[in-house]
Amino acid sequence: MGKKTKITLTLLGVLLLGMQLYRPERINPVSDPALSFQEVEKPSPELTALLKRSCMNCHSHQTAWPWYSNLAPASWLVASDVEEGREHLNFSEWGRLPQEKQVHALEEICEEARSGAMPPWQYRLLHPQARLSEQDVKLLCAPPLGSR
Repeated sequence: MGKKTKITLTLLGVLLLGMQLYRPERINPVSDPALSFQEVEKPSPELTALLKRSCMNCHSHQTAWPWYSNLAPASWLVASDVEEGREHLNFSEWGRLPQEKQVHALEEICEEARSGAMPPWQYRLLHPQARLSEQDVKLLCAPPLGSR
C-alpha cells in the first residue's frame, strides 16, 4: 500500500470517528395514549398491524431505532427522516388534529400509498417488511380511512 493510500485511509478514519461526535436526538416522546390513532379511530387489527409494520416507525412516538441509527452519517439521516415524518403526520398525536385535518390526513395516507411514495424507497430498502401490497393499499384506502 502506498503512502498516499495510507494517508487517505487514515484521514478517512479520523473523519468517520469525528463524525460520531455529533449525535442527533433519538427520542420517543411520552404521549397520551388516548390521543393515538388507534384509540381515536379504533381501526381493525389488520389495519393496526399494517400501520405498525409500514408507517409507525417514522410517523409516531413509537419509533424502533435500529442499530445503524447510532452511527453517523446514518444516524443523521434516520433522525431527520423521523423528525420530518412526525411533523408531517404523527399517529401518536392524532386526537390533537381538528376533524378536517384528520379527514385530509386519511385522504393523503391513501394517496401516498397508491402512488408508492410511502413508505419511501430508502426505508423499504432496509425494511422490506414495510412494502405495501395491493391488498395493503386497499386496506389503507377502504372506509373509514379512505372516506368518512
